[in-house]
Amino acid sequence: MPEFVIPAPPQACLPVSTGGQFPVRRVYCIGRNYAAHAIEMGHDPDREAPFFFQKNPDSLKATGRFAYPPQTEDVHHEIEMLVALQSGGRDIALDDALSHVWGYGVALDMTRRDLQGAAKKLGRPWEIGKSFEGAAPVGPLMPVAQTGHPSAGEISLHVNGALRQSGDLAQMIWKTPEIIRYLSQYFELAAGDVILTGTPAGVGPVQRGDVMEGRVAGLEALRVEVV
Repeated sequence: MPEFVIPAPPQACLPVSTGGQFPVRRVYCIGRNYAAHAIEMGHDPDREAPFFFQKNPDSLKATGRFAYPPQTEDVHHEIEMLVALQSGGRDIALDDALSHVWGYGVALDMTRRDLQGAAKKLGRPWEIGKSFEGAAPVGPLMPVAQTGHPSAGEISLHVNGALRQSGDLAQMIWKTPEIIRYLSQYFELAAGDVILTGTPAGVGPVQRGDVMEGRVAGLEALRVEVV
């Protein structure tokens, strides 16, 4: 074992519904992967090449609380299905892609929309709007043995009991195997990598005191309070 010159930071982990923890290596997020969301963000919904951004592993939190972040007045919710990998590699074949999946969960891609918008206008990276402390609240991961590979069914978000986002996993422009294959052409994927697969239409702001309840068919629901 190496002798660290400072205390090693803790390993980012996610809880598992059946017990234990899933260690997180990297977090990849696909943008505009539902046509209706692409339209609401002012873009063409046609099947263009996918694009990705990353969040920090320690942005993922399973505490049931989302701390409203600093330096923003416009934080938006984006409900997503999370894919957790048990293995990886380069240039993964489409037919083999799902064999690398350990399990699935429900996540929120919280976004400082005002900071993201300002970065877009200046042609700058999005990280300041997308990757901050607690930027991805998550629910317990569920193994493939329990869930299979979800490809259709409800994905939705209620805020304070009112429906905000509603879609179907079948509406994803790029499906889970395609996402894994595409990423593996540009990165060497590995065990512990996590992928957020995009959000349906209806993204919008939250305020302190709001309660968000996210659902994906066949997975454990996610409940998060904004504090």
